[in-house]
Amino acid sequence: MKPPKTISKTHSSVFLVFLLGMVCGVRAKTITVCPDCTANTIKKGIVLASDFDTLLIKKGTYKEFNIRVNKPLTIVGENYPIIDGEDKGEIFTVISDNVTIDGLFIINVGTSYTEDYAAIRVVKSKNFLIQNVVLEKLFFGIYLEKSRDGRVFHNKIIGDAVEEFNSGNGIQLWYSKNIEVEQNIVQHVRDGIYLEFSDDILIKNNISTNNVRYGLHFMFSNKDIYENNVFENNGSGVAVMFSKEIVMRNNTFKKNWGAASFGMLLKEINDAEISGNTFEENTVGISIEGSNRIKYQGNNFLNNGWALKVRGACYGNTFSANNFLHNSFDLSYNSKLNDNLFNGNFWSEYTGYDLNKDGIGDVPYRPVKLFSYIVNRTPETIVLLRSLFMDIIDFSEKVSPVFTPDELLDANPLMKQLQ
Repeated sequence: MKPPKTISKTHSSVFLVFLLGMVCGVRAKTITVCPDCTANTIKKGIVLASDFDTLLIKKGTYKEFNIRVNKPLTIVGENYPIIDGEDKGEIFTVISDNVTIDGLFIINVGTSYTEDYAAIRVVKSKNFLIQNVVLEKLFFGIYLEKSRDGRVFHNKIIGDAVEEFNSGNGIQLWYSKNIEVEQNIVQHVRDGIYLEFSDDILIKNNISTNNVRYGLHFMFSNKDIYENNVFENNGSGVAVMFSKEIVMRNNTFKKNWGAASFGMLLKEINDAEISGNTFEENTVGISIEGSNRIKYQGNNFLNNGWALKVRGACYGNTFSANNFLHNSFDLSYNSKLNDNLFNGNFWSEYTGYDLNKDGIGDVPYRPVKLFSYIVNRTPETIVLLRSLFMDIIDFSEKVSPVFTPDELLDANPLMKQLQ
């Protein structure tokens, strides 16, 4: 067959885009910014630059703020130049598509409770890249506002937040779409990563620790994925609220301790997947309220106060192939009705037998203890944990369930821990 003699409209468009890229590449130049250069400030460098130029910022300290990036540019630091905002306001505001900010050390963002000043703000822009940036002494770190098709990669954000009311978030997305947030370290801010009205977001391989409120917090955001992240020693680990079709897999939630702390909070979440995660040494592994049709599979709950706290209005959820290991309480339930399925999990508290050696216990396991029900009603009774009294009332409830749902059981408890 001979090749066609005409070029289709699609191929023609691709060719024109390629040609335009080549032209821009030929015309693009590098403008050096340094104290002794013609462009001795970043603002002046932006004025001198043309579309798609590169600003190379030499090592040094640049005391600037309110730097508006209003054209497609690549802004690159050499040996991490310091951009010092002197606590006067926002530092970078990106209002153009096709902007890259790479390799800067940004400090001293201004504090404002009406303006939400950020070290880097991206507004109504697309095709942006923020990478290899170090942020310290900040209010908000990286703030994406009504932006899309961008990447926040390999940045280090270290705040000095002490209380919620006078601090900002490390990475914030508001009304944004199709963003990758990957390999960032976020510490000592209010919320490590915060999403609101932001869909199709990938949050991957981040470390969010020692934050005042949440390691990750998102609301009204759908079809997002977060995986392989670490949320440790935060006020609480992760809060996921009023969202749907979220995938949460292979994350670590660890040492989120406190009277109202948890590894993960789910509130009004529907049609989600929670798989392969580790919840270790949290006050509550997962606190669940008003969340439906969620698949919990392959998770490890280890040494938590409560592995799961189910607060009601939760329907059609399945819990399978999870490990519940040495938690004070595996499951807390505040309703006598159950529409959720527990099947084929490993429970370290299970004392049943397996006569036919098929790896499945011959006696169902009831994960809700009566003492857990009592503690929910009267928290002060927690002092009786590990006492003979607790053992007696739990045994009596196991023999003749009165306060816990009859059908709330794992009919096929595993005899060996899943690897």
